Amino acid sequence: MNESRRGYLYGLGAYLWWGVFPIYLKLLKPSGPLEILAHRVIWSVVFVGLVLTALRNWGFLRRLARRRRSLAGIGIAAVLISVNWGTYIYGVNSDRVVETALGYFINPLVTVLLGVVALRERLRPAQWAAVGVGAIAVAVLTVDYGHLPYIALALAASFGSYGLVKKRLALPAADALFVESAALALPCLAYLGWLTARGQATFGHVSAGHTVLMLAAGAATAVPLLLFAGAANRIPLTGLGILQYITPIMQLGFAVLLFHEPMPAARLAGFALVWIALLVFTADALRHGHRTRRAAAVPVDPEPAATAGRS
Repeated sequence: MNESRRGYLYGLGAYLWWGVFPIYLKLLKPSGPLEILAHRVIWSVVFVGLVLTALRNWGFLRRLARRRRSLAGIGIAAVLISVNWGTYIYGVNSDRVVETALGYFINPLVTVLLGVVALRERLRPAQWAAVGVGAIAVAVLTVDYGHLPYIALALAASFGSYGLVKKRLALPAADALFVESAALALPCLAYLGWLTARGQATFGHVSAGHTVLMLAAGAATAVPLLLFAGAANRIPLTGLGILQYITPIMQLGFAVLLFHEPMPAARLAGFALVWIALLVFTADALRHGHRTRRAAAVPVDPEPAATAGRS
């Protein structure tokens, strides 16, 4: 199997895993969102620590300790991913999976806006058109919900910002996930201790199956991230960008068909506008990528340069 095919399989595995994640989170009830988040963080540290031990890759901590700016960036990334995870868990377990799916549909549009604001990037006309249609979609959905779809916007903004910070840090997936989770572990342990002292902890008090699922939250978090990293290292960003729509499509399908969440006509119209924006955005990305590859493949004629050198 060549590396490109392996990369697409890794990417498919990651997005399919994330697509079924709402079902997993539903199985963790009656635990509250913060308790689930705390266990997700703690067991992620344990699982990734075991992976790093198996790979004998603890040397990165010494290198990282000398990079204070990276440590600050990891702290910011840890806060952003905790906001993203916590919002997602809350959305799923409050029966708002449709809105969480919306968040990951609009995430690419938020990401390009962050590029404009934070990196001073310039958008092509088609990208501006996609962002404009996306903004109209949010306005339509705001009218339908009676308020801003804040779960969707929080998910898109937190994950987009997290991606921006991660891009600047450029750390391997397992290393970064371990340090980010470790930075959150102490507050999470303190919260679980407080919850236990008040007699409100559900861990170990629901059923054996529930306890196993809580323990498995670390692996359920880390494995798709590691698969995603494997995909990102092997396939073009355009390919990865198209694969990313698998997750919200699956989540939306589960929300409507399995969890029976409402999808009135106005909400469906808002989603249709989002899909139009994404079609415009994806078509432009593919067209721009094709042009870039063609330009890179055109050989440079050395004769004019040689003639200039002789004159």
